[in-house]
Amino acid sequence: MIVKCAIHLILLGWAVSVFWLASQDALGADPVKAIIHFYGIGALNLLVLTLVISPAARKFKLSVLMRQRRLIGLYCFAYACMHIICYWWLELNFSPASFVDELVKRPYIWLGMLGFVILLTLAATSPHKAKLRLGRRWQTVHNFIYLASILVWLHFFLSRKADILEPGLYALTILLLLSFRYRKLQRWYKNRPK
Repeated sequence: MIVKCAIHLILLGWAVSVFWLASQDALGADPVKAIIHFYGIGALNLLVLTLVISPAARKFKLSVLMRQRRLIGLYCFAYACMHIICYWWLELNFSPASFVDELVKRPYIWLGMLGFVILLTLAATSPHKAKLRLGRRWQTVHNFIYLASILVWLHFFLSRKADILEPGLYALTILLLLSFRYRKLQRWYKNRPK
């Protein structure tokens, strides 16, 4: 309970802090871009953190860590929602036509949207009732987090243009975390629906 409360306080406080910084004119020359990127990077960091939890919990025998994975995954989805909402609101003024134009001009947005659809599916199927209803298929659905991590990374990498250092570090981290699941991914691929 204490760990869950701490996670809520940290991640909610972190989410709200960016608007406080904006009100203090502390986000640099382009506060809109800073807010949008804040939530995008936050979602990516939380996605990576959810991938870290399972191997770390097994290695160090910390069951308390495993119990926080769903909560952190839901915050990852919430940050991804804020990333999209802030982009559509602050950058495009909720204009559907502008959004369609952006999809044409910036194809990497499609990658981000595909990753978001996977995160939405994972969030919708995260409650215990959904897990019971899906049965063995639940794990198959939730294995798509690995694909989401690649799509979200590609979206981030292509949006950074010239900067490759930070996306490169994320790529190495994600590849390392996926390497821990090589056998699981191999089994999933073999047992996938034909």
